[in-house]
Amino acid sequence: MRQLAADAGLERDPALQLAFGLACVERVRHLLEEPRALALLDALRGAVQAGAAVPPALAAEAAAVARGHRGSPSLDGSGHSAVSATHALARALAGHALEAADYAAYAAVYAYGRYAVQDPASFEPEHAWQADCLRRLVQARQAA
Repeated sequence: MRQLAADAGLERDPALQLAFGLACVERVRHLLEEPRALALLDALRGAVQAGAAVPPALAAEAAAVARGHRGSPSLDGSGHSAVSATHALARALAGHALEAADYAAYAAVYAYGRYAVQDPASFEPEHAWQADCLRRLVQARQAA
């Protein structure tokens, strides 16, 4: 993924960073539990759709929401998936798409169950999806 991101120029393209970060967070949207996180996701989506930068205050707020997350109130034993999904959102809003992707993959795998994060093979489907998503975003930008 790191090589693909480098080849795509992800680090030099803030709009691509936001779009890829958004896509990764949208994939784990169902794991977001904090109402403010959901509103911040809407703000990220709006910025991407408008081709606008994310105001630094929103990125800072998302980081505070992520740091203050109390864990999941659900009973399924995958509470950290909600926390990780919230951190993915915070990193996406800050323009750190690869970190957002890492948190989102962890959230998705942790949602399977605690045991899954110990098996590197559990991450393969998420990493494959992320790589395909980044390729599609780059192709769409090149076609535009």
